[in-house]
Amino acid sequence: MTFENINVEKRGAVALVTLNRPKALNALNTPMMQDLAKAVDALEADDGVNVIVLTGSEKAFAAGADIKEMRPKSFVGAYLEDFITRDWERIATCRKPVIAAVAGYALGGGCELAMMCDFIIAADNAKFGQPELTVGTIPGIGGTQRLTRLVGKSKAMEMILTGRQIDAVEAERAGLVARVVPAASLVEEAMKTAAQIAKLSRPLVSLAKEAVNAALETTLTQGVRLERRLFHATFATEDQKEGMAAFSEKRPPAFKNR
Repeated sequence: MTFENINVEKRGAVALVTLNRPKALNALNTPMMQDLAKAVDALEADDGVNVIVLTGSEKAFAAGADIKEMRPKSFVGAYLEDFITRDWERIATCRKPVIAAVAGYALGGGCELAMMCDFIIAADNAKFGQPELTVGTIPGIGGTQRLTRLVGKSKAMEMILTGRQIDAVEAERAGLVARVVPAASLVEEAMKTAAQIAKLSRPLVSLAKEAVNAALETTLTQGVRLERRLFHATFATEDQKEGMAAFSEKRPPAFKNR
């Protein structure tokens, strides 16, 4: 797959997607997000791909949404085109696991894009923030919603109202990122983690992902009920039989994604 604003590389059952607008610090714009949506569509349909890793450069995962694109828009124009809706949320709807490997700046839309992924592995030089108020707007790609769910109201409110950036250590402590690794080994560590997930049963991984995501949008009672039904559903798969047989026989499982 060839795109103008991103690079896509397949390594075994893992796809590495790299944002590629270096002169703009990977600022998100409509052409880039269209490329990303098309890539996710293709990778989701590819039976040879089980996990996706999304990354940027060492200097910037994505420094925000492109101000040059946004500046001339009017309310009516943005509203009628439903700006940043089509294609921009595609990562969030991907059924396969998506890991964000974040180095450098993940600000505004960049932070929001990272939060759309299933979890974030951050380089020790990563910086996260929602500075939209400092440029005359508010977060519009889920920042007020996802950040609050991940780090709680108090920290989310402070970050959004002040525009303060937090480093990788604070982001991990707050629950925004899963773990922090040296910048030099970020992609390697993310790919290693992705390969570990890719060895598992794809339908069972998708069921687990669905259950975890439901925890952010349902009551505890509803969430546990959904989890229970998805748990019951695993017993209809061949991979459940194989996984438990392999455990009993003290051998590695040979999952077949069915």
